[in-house]
Amino acid sequence: MNVLVTGGAGFIGSHVVDRLIEKGYGVIVIDNLSSGKVQNLNKNALFYEQSIEDEEMMERIFSLHKPEYVFHLAAQASVSISVKEPARDAKTNILGSLVLLEKSVKYGVKKFIFSSTGGAIYGENVKVFPTPETEIPHPISPYGIAKYSVEMYLDFFAREYGLKYTVLRYANVYGPRQDPHGEAGVVAIFTERMLKGEEVYIFGDGEYVRDYVYVDDVVESNLLAMERGDNDVFNIGTGRGTTVNELFHMLKEITGYNREPVYKPPRKGDVRKSILDWTKAKEKLGWEPKVPLEEGLRLTVEYFRKAVD
Repeated sequence: MNVLVTGGAGFIGSHVVDRLIEKGYGVIVIDNLSSGKVQNLNKNALFYEQSIEDEEMMERIFSLHKPEYVFHLAAQASVSISVKEPARDAKTNILGSLVLLEKSVKYGVKKFIFSSTGGAIYGENVKVFPTPETEIPHPISPYGIAKYSVEMYLDFFAREYGLKYTVLRYANVYGPRQDPHGEAGVVAIFTERMLKGEEVYIFGDGEYVRDYVYVDDVVESNLLAMERGDNDVFNIGTGRGTTVNELFHMLKEITGYNREPVYKPPRKGDVRKSILDWTKAKEKLGWEPKVPLEEGLRLTVEYFRKAVD
């Protein structure tokens, strides 16, 4: 059985690819390598260095391979870039997604599994923490707006064309292969800078709260979504909030870093507090987070220690 993974050379996507290949699927990867890396690619996957915005190329790939499942992880993933360049963000995250949805309908894809955001979608005026899926999204960044738009398009494609889908709203995902050089991915950024003995920057007062979920747990949610959770939306998080200051001190202890953080002005578009309720994912997907934050951070530091050496 052929499955298609967009963003399959990226941080989360490459881990999804590895697990699918372990399970015996034929995996086709589409990634334009804007943030993905060749070294993340599984050698047993068929790789196309293409953009999901290229309709002609997507037509060729879908017609040739006729994938039964699409895992859509390709994205412009930086909140701050989306604030500075909303049109660029929408071009990739909305229009690119629509190209994939149209091809999925045309070529009879069984199910479309979409990586959305729980961190950026609910907005600032949330009253309940951990936040359930019943909270109406009020995204404050173009990135969150784009992800929510695709969720609504999925609902339309399900009603209009019968396309099955599952939406996975991720908390802050971390782990091996996360890019330490972008603006997103605080765990990777802190870890690499600490291991190199460089200054670590915290934007704002460091009291921004996030829900950190380990990449292996996120991969498991994608695999479970193949057979469960049709036409529904699920938070994928831990229900535990950690401030950036707390995260800094945890990583400082694991890495043996001996400096204090440097505080900088806050970034636009960053939500103050985000913690996700994963009860629905447990009930309907049979999913739960298994890797505690302390253990996940140790595994991540171990990976980056080898990479830095």
